[in-house]
Amino acid sequence: MKKLAGFFTTHLYLLLFVAVACTAQQPKVEKTFDIYEGVEFEMPMVIEPSFPDYSASITEYGAVGDGQVLNTKAFADAIDQVAEKGGGIVSVPRGIWLTGPVVLKSNINLHLEDGALIIFSTNKDLYPLVETSFEGLNTVRCQSPISGNDLENIAITGTGVIDGSGDAWRPVKRSKLTDKQWNEFVNSGGVVDKDGRIWYPSQQYLDAVEMADMNVVQKYDNMEDYNKIKDFMRPVMVSLVNCNKVLLDGPVFQNSPAWNIHPLMCENLTVRNIDVRNPWYSQNGDGIDVESCKNTVLYDSSFDVGDDAICIKSGKDEDGRDRGIANENMVVKNCIVYHGHGGVTVGSEMSGGVKNLHVSGCTFMGTDVGLRFKSTRGRGGVVEGIYISDVDMIDIPTNAISFNLYYGGKSVSEMLADKDNEKIEEVIPPVTEETPQFKDITIKNVRCKGAHQAIYLQGLPEMNLENVLLENLTMEAENGLLCMDAKGITVKNLHLKAKVQPALNFYNVKDVKISGLEIQKADQPMISVSGAKTENVEIKVMSDINVDEVLVLDKEVNSSEVKVSK
Repeated sequence: MKKLAGFFTTHLYLLLFVAVACTAQQPKVEKTFDIYEGVEFEMPMVIEPSFPDYSASITEYGAVGDGQVLNTKAFADAIDQVAEKGGGIVSVPRGIWLTGPVVLKSNINLHLEDGALIIFSTNKDLYPLVETSFEGLNTVRCQSPISGNDLENIAITGTGVIDGSGDAWRPVKRSKLTDKQWNEFVNSGGVVDKDGRIWYPSQQYLDAVEMADMNVVQKYDNMEDYNKIKDFMRPVMVSLVNCNKVLLDGPVFQNSPAWNIHPLMCENLTVRNIDVRNPWYSQNGDGIDVESCKNTVLYDSSFDVGDDAICIKSGKDEDGRDRGIANENMVVKNCIVYHGHGGVTVGSEMSGGVKNLHVSGCTFMGTDVGLRFKSTRGRGGVVEGIYISDVDMIDIPTNAISFNLYYGGKSVSEMLADKDNEKIEEVIPPVTEETPQFKDITIKNVRCKGAHQAIYLQGLPEMNLENVLLENLTMEAENGLLCMDAKGITVKNLHLKAKVQPALNFYNVKDVKISGLEIQKADQPMISVSGAKTENVEIKVMSDINVDEVLVLDKEVNSSEVKVSK
């Protein structure tokens, strides 16, 4: 274990040095614009926290910023004293501040000054097990490096860096590393699975994997059983639960054990000017997961992470339905995602519902998926009132726009590699409270240069994807549009450049209307329609092509239900 600790320490300092340099060279510029302008629904004004004119530095309580001294008590004492004074700023000056968990209190603004680096200890004994929620389920995890429950008026601000020492917690897949990186992990300690594909921080972690539902272990009757597999219970880095008037403004949040930032059941949440970073190989290395929150604005921020970047959630399966709290009234503007499984993602934990979401002015570069909507049978919940506009994407390895109601816990890249997207169940179950529903969604003014699939719309046979408007899209991809088990799909002004023909594929769709379609001429049919349930499909093509030769119909489709014209 000493060897393992040394490995992490060496690489951590290098990471921190780079983080400080980047932060220093790229000062944040305050932008001025109306975050509420153009929002399609009635969005309440988000109330920001306010603090008394009082401040104290952690150095006043014995903190030493040398990266060696553990400052857990100094952070706690500073927060306690400022809270007792009625609140204010707890200041973290320039330095390397090694610490265990930091627990916030109401009316506290944790402020990181220029050059301040908070590093969380890799000693897992400092992080006790607590009851919480992770991946939408009620469960037990290690205490988060930064946490706050049932608080009012809290903030994390400034221009410093918060580092969660995530490499000490996370497993790593060999396929995501160079040979040199893999050998460094293996030689540092830990264990490798029998297939030689995944490195785990400890044998305890590997043992727990076999008993887990994805990343959540089964429920035990006592903490002693959880303690036996404590290494597996890696926490989110910033956990804020049931808090009101929350502000995250300025810092870099990076290298988290699991998700980076997780506001859960919060109200009046403001997130701006933050940089969120995780290594691209980081398992469950989400950027920010806004779950069952109400009245949220997120803007002028950047993400470069190992999983979904900007995520909107509301609980999973029965636990989420029992909670019954939708994620409601959220505005996302002017954000950049450099890497991630999804640029903006809704689901797959959406059992409490998602209502009223506006996304605009965002750019995704090389994200696994661009706009990602996902769920599966068993979730339940309704996603509705989604408005997305003015999004630019480039070099998307899989789907630029993706609706997948057969999500199985893998990234789209992994699903494509395993061809899981072809494994569609033949038995159609009845509609129950466990049936997820996605409807009333508008996506406008999207440009994508380079993707495996431009548009992927997949509903369920028993609950179709419904009432989706796609307007003013310019898409360049290997494959064009795939639409299945959907109804009420309207496409206006789609400029599609696809290499694979047919460029447009429909299966069991109803009430589909496409106008202003521009596709390049091909020597084979460019539109394919199949499925016995297909009804009322109208396609108007603007391109200079022969409409009599553009369409191929499966024998089970009633030809009178499909019309292609200019």
